[in-house]
Amino acid sequence: MCVLITGASGGLGLEFAKLFAKDKNNLMLVARSADKLEEVKEQLEKDYGVTVHTFAADLSKESSADEVYAYAAREGLNVTALVNNAGFGDFGEFASCDPDKQRDMVNLNVLALMRLTRLFVPDMKSRKSGAILNLASVAAFQPGPLMSVYYASKAFVLSFSEALHVELKPYGITVTALCPGPVKTGFEKAANLKNSGLFKNLKVASPQKVAQYGYKKLKKGKAVAIQGARNKFLIFISRFAPRSLVRRIVYKIQKVR
Repeated sequence: MCVLITGASGGLGLEFAKLFAKDKNNLMLVARSADKLEEVKEQLEKDYGVTVHTFAADLSKESSADEVYAYAAREGLNVTALVNNAGFGDFGEFASCDPDKQRDMVNLNVLALMRLTRLFVPDMKSRKSGAILNLASVAAFQPGPLMSVYYASKAFVLSFSEALHVELKPYGITVTALCPGPVKTGFEKAANLKNSGLFKNLKVASPQKVAQYGYKKLKKGKAVAIQGARNKFLIFISRFAPRSLVRRIVYKIQKVR
């Protein structure tokens, strides 16, 4: 039995790997950097005494998800849990952002997540057990001016995960959408958020805290896991506010300072 984690060379992915390894789960870790994966593999095997398989792949590229599945099948790995953690964002007006980067974002945040889930779910169904954790975000609950594609991608992840939670429950498979707010993982640097107010105006959580929360909710089989009391409150009150007001507030929070 094995747990597959994408985006596992650092940040939330690494913290999830530590939590699963601590509970003596063998791992298959996927990320772009083979060198970083090898460092993580050595660390986890030394610290926790588990077997760690690594596969370097850029999941924003077509066919990469199929290559991940083929590797797992070739190695005889029974993936009992899938953590779709890999993803990135980009800050700026839609018409000014790099269209290739936007395409890669959709490929990674949406299509790779969907494809990996589609590939591994039949195996889980045949075993009548399994667990899937998809990294969504509090961004999934509202439109996001200045990060329009990222917010839309996370809305897909949330809706997709909730639907699968219902579809797969009869087969003993749980699907959890983890929805954190800003997390200190280097995401803000990759997303060009240094001049945005997002990480200045909102409380930033540690990857350790978010991973621990998500891991606990995954084990409980929760459909949606919103990390942080403040995030829960903001999402709750946004349900009663006009959408026109919500999108203006998001824009004000995110615009360049």
